[in-house]
Parts: sequence; structure tokens; C-alpha cells
Amino acid sequence: MVRQEIEKLLNDSIKKLNIDAQASVSFSFLPAICDYQSNSVFSIAKKTNEKPIDLANKIVKNIEESSFFKFEVAPPAFINIKLTQEGFNHYANILLRDERCGVKKLSNQKVLLDYGGANVAKALHVGHLRSPIIGESLKRLYKFLGEEVISDVHLGDWGLQMGLTELQLYQDGVLDYYFGNAKEEPVITLEMLNEAYPKASAKKNVDEKFKKDADEWTLKIQEKQEPYYTIYKKIRNVSVVQIKKHYKELGAEFDLWYGESDCDEFIPKALKIIEEKGLSKESDGATIVDVAIEGENIPIEKKSPDEVQRYKNPMPPAILKKYNGGALYATTDIATIMMRNADFKNLNRIEYIVDLRQSLHFTQVFRVCKMAEISPKDQQLLHIGYGTMNGKDGKPFKTRAGDTVKLEDVINLLIEKASEKLESNKVEYDRDLALKIGVGAMKFGDLSNNVGKDYVFDLDKFLSFEGKTGPYIQYTVCRINSILNKAQSEECEIHIDSEEEKDIINKIFKLNSAYEVCYKEKSLNNLCLATYELASSFSTFYNNHKILTEQNKNRKQSMLSLLKLVKKALLQALNVLAIEVPEKM
Repeated sequence: MVRQEIEKLLNDSIKKLNIDAQASVSFSFLPAICDYQSNSVFSIAKKTNEKPIDLANKIVKNIEESSFFKFEVAPPAFINIKLTQEGFNHYANILLRDERCGVKKLSNQKVLLDYGGANVAKALHVGHLRSPIIGESLKRLYKFLGEEVISDVHLGDWGLQMGLTELQLYQDGVLDYYFGNAKEEPVITLEMLNEAYPKASAKKNVDEKFKKDADEWTLKIQEKQEPYYTIYKKIRNVSVVQIKKHYKELGAEFDLWYGESDCDEFIPKALKIIEEKGLSKESDGATIVDVAIEGENIPIEKKSPDEVQRYKNPMPPAILKKYNGGALYATTDIATIMMRNADFKNLNRIEYIVDLRQSLHFTQVFRVCKMAEISPKDQQLLHIGYGTMNGKDGKPFKTRAGDTVKLEDVINLLIEKASEKLESNKVEYDRDLALKIGVGAMKFGDLSNNVGKDYVFDLDKFLSFEGKTGPYIQYTVCRINSILNKAQSEECEIHIDSEEEKDIINKIFKLNSAYEVCYKEKSLNNLCLATYELASSFSTFYNNHKILTEQNKNRKQSMLSLLKLVKKALLQALNVLAIEVPEKM
């Protein structure tokens, strides 16, 4: 808001000088000197063949007089801009009155967001954390900035793990009833699944027959043969109950609880289109599509004309059907894109928040969809790949025994560690309170990093009530609530009366600009940093000013109004980050 108004004043002045150029404005790198700065004169001066310092002085001299801003030229040709006292008061009260705290909507696109992606029949583990954390925040960001967002958990429920799990349960005698070998129907439990899948997964790596039988079993499920399909539905239902419980604890909410299986009717339709367009072919009994583009296939020089042409590092083909006709992940993902475009008209984007290591898979899937026109030409298909969550040793987070950490254990650990922090603050045990603080700490620790980078899962650091952490931001809001509850606050305008208050307003401006940066970068780290900086600025103000004991009524009410503004800005950002604020800490 402020930056745009400054840019307008600068560019109106440049226009008066009959110069065909535009200046841009950024936040100051030296806030002690100015609030904003423009470095555009250097590039503009090259067009006009003038000395940059002379041109800068001309531009400033021609700026329309404003009571809100003060423009100065600093060698060699920077234009520094300060907000005046009147300017700070003016914009502070605009922010206070605005229900969005000055943040404008950016887009009205229609987006389908695919995140969560837990696999049915498998216990959720620490590797399932980042997708719901990042996806939920991006969903909220997109909605806040004006987009229509449809969220789909897209469960992995149609692949080999289903065949492996059922086959293992069958060999263990659990499924005898379904094959006429027992009179009593079994109750399939989560504990059974948590034992069966790892056992089967290990067995397939050493037992080729078991692996082949599991392939056939998976095909029977996909063909909805009985009793395989009935058993599949029971396993899916048991898993989904647990998945919903964990995602609820993580604060992840979905419009659709679809899985790979829901696109089943679209698989033959998609394969037919691909075949009719001459894109698919058979290779060793499998159906594939070549998706490599020119430049990726680097030909190796043939030793003879009859030699098969080979390439360096070619993009592998997308495999759409296995040797036995079974569908693969690429098949279901292509069919799912077809289904989504049938169910939701005019989707501008479909985004997938999935591990960075799946980038090749999504490149192949997206190319097939564009080549076959399953995805409209102007529709964006995006894979937002995230990095790995590592332990303090820099390696993927594991138990001491080297096993994958279950998500349930992570959540219990969050509650335990947060409870210890609360106890040290003399707050009695409250599971919901500890869950809010623990999950908030983990989310802020995750989202503070660039989405594509690996990061260290350090719960002790994340749960600190000091520094750039989730609990620090939560505690700041709780502190403001406490002050407002104790004070008799009235409707009052803000009158900026100190450098600390000016800094708070500037930090809100920076926070508001962070939303657009996060939207463009598809990463929430800038919002986390800006939220922390605002909370930190408030703490400085709070420590240097006696709010509740202030004797001047007008001054006191102005400071309380400033607190309301800070609270509103922090809560708005925390809501986008999907971090709840407890009533006490």
C-alpha cells in the first residue's frame, strides 16, 4: 500500500521530466536512515545520459508535495524516503480500521491443491508431516489472497501396498473367513495392518514369488474381484479413521477425501485417448509413453549405422501399464487429472505438495497430460517439492534403533515436550493446550525454512519461548490479550509517539508484503520471518513503555489501539500458517 503510493509519486515526477521509465521502491536496508529507498535512478540515468546524482535531484525536486513522505537524495544516487509523523499516524489507522490489516487480494484463480497423500494400510510416519503442514498453509494463503481453492488429501490406496498387505494377512490366516475357511468374520485392526505391511514389504525384496503373487493380488483388487475388493474396502476404512485423526491433530482440513481408487473409471478413458493420439507403445509387455523432449536426449555417436541409437541421461518414458495390465502411480495420477477437470470446470492450476524426490514422476505425468490434452493448454500443473526432515545428525529423522518414526509417536513427543515447558511456567497439564503449542512449534519450525530445502527437526529449539519460534509468537499474542483484558480499552485512534511504535508499523508493512512473496515463491518462510520480526518489535515496545500504568489517558488508549493492531496482524499471519493461539501459556 505505502510502497505503491511512493512509487506513484516518483513515477509521476519522472513522467513530468518526459522520461520513459519507471522507478521501483523497496524497504530500506538501513532503517535507521530511512524507511524506503529507490535505486532505480542508476538504470534510468543510462537512458538519459545524465549523471545519476543530477537526475536523482531533478526527480526529487519535481515530486508532488506530500505531508506523508519526505524524499532525500543520498550519494551516489539513492532516493531515500521517510514517513513523516503524519504519515505514520495516517497509515497506522488505515491498518487498524481495515479488516484485512491492509493486505490486498492478489488473484481470483481456481486452484485444486493435492496434499497429505498418506498411504492406506501403512502406519503414518515422520515422512508424512511436511505435506499436510506445507499444503494446509498454502491453501490458507491462496484463499486469503482471493483464490478459490479445493483441497484433496489424495490417499495412496490403489497400489502395490494393498496387494502386499492383503496377501500377508491371507498367509497369516486372518482372511480365512473370506475364502470359506472360517465361520467368523475377523475384525481387521490397525495393529494388524501395522504389522502386516512392513512384514510383506521386507518379504517382497527377498522372495520373488511373493512379489509376483502380490502383483497379481493388486490387479485383482484393481479389477474389483471378490473377495479381494471387499477386504480392500475394510482395510481402507480402518486406515482412513486413523489418518483423519492424525491430520485433525495437525490442523489439516480437506474438502475431498479421495484416493487413487476414485479415478478408476477414468483410467480406461485416459488410456484410450493416449492410444488414439498415437502416444503409447508396448515395451517388454508394458505400456509406455516417451516424454523426453529435445535437448534432454543427448545422442551417443554410433560406431556403425546398424547400431541402436543410445543417449546420455535421457528422460525415461512414463510407464502406464505393468506387464500384467495393472495400473501404476503414473496411470492413476493421469486419470486423476482427467477426473478433476471433469468434476471442476475451469481449474487454472492443479498443485501437488509432494516430496522433492518425486519430481521425475510428476514431470512425466504432466507431460503425458499436456501431450494428450487431458490437461487444457492454459492450465498450470505444478509440483511443489519439499526437502527432507532430518535429525540433528543431518540424516533423515529416525529412531535410535534406526527405524522410521511413526507420526503418532511424533505427536505424543510434541505433547510431552510442550507439557514440560508449560510445567516449567507453572501451567497445569492440559493435553489440548500442549498439542496446540507443540504442533504450532513444529509447524513454525518447518515453515520457517524454504520449502525445497532439507531442515533439522530440533524440537527443543522449536519449543523455545524465545527467539524465532512458534511458541514465542503464540506467547506474544497471549501477552497482548492479557494486557487488553486488564485495561479498559476504548475505541481510539493511534498516535505514533516513539521510534518503537514507528518500527512496529514498518514491521506490519513488511509482514503485509510477505504474503505476496510467499505466493510467488510457494513457500511460507518469508511470512514466518516477518511475523517473528513484528512480535520482536512489539516486545521491544512493551519493555520500554509502561502501558497499563500510563497516566495520560489519550496516550494509554493510543497504545492499546496499537496493541489491537499488532494482535490482529499476528493472528492473521498465524491463521495462514495454520497455527492456533492458546488462551494461556
